Amino acid sequence: QVQLVESGGGSVQTGGSLRLSCAASGATNSRNVMGWFRQAPGKQREGVAAIYTGSGATYYADSVKGRFTMSQDNAKNSVYLQMNRLKPEDTAMYYCAADDFVSRSRLLMSNAYTYWGRGTQVTVSS
Repeated sequence: QVQLVESGGGSVQTGGSLRLSCAASGATNSRNVMGWFRQAPGKQREGVAAIYTGSGATYYADSVKGRFTMSQDNAKNSVYLQMNRLKPEDTAMYYCAADDFVSRSRLLMSNAYTYWGRGTQVTVSS
């Protein structure tokens, strides 16, 4: 079992920044892959970024490339999502997810992940 707790959400204006955190606990070998997803009201959950925790390799959705950066701190069992140059369309509930294995082609697909946090709200006003 893996427990994930997100934090760091809030309200910012267009162009602002936020840093989300996801603290993980539980089986280490069940979180070899971790991802950030978001879901806006009335929309499907979409993948934002993912990381292979062993290698540190990261992958991003086209919509956030160059603005968002995913990182990890293995000593703190945490992953982070630094979000810069935020736009109103980034407004959503942001979720952290984990699994023991996800293929490269499925990294940003929500149905590839077993463990989920409860989310943290990000609101970007124009």
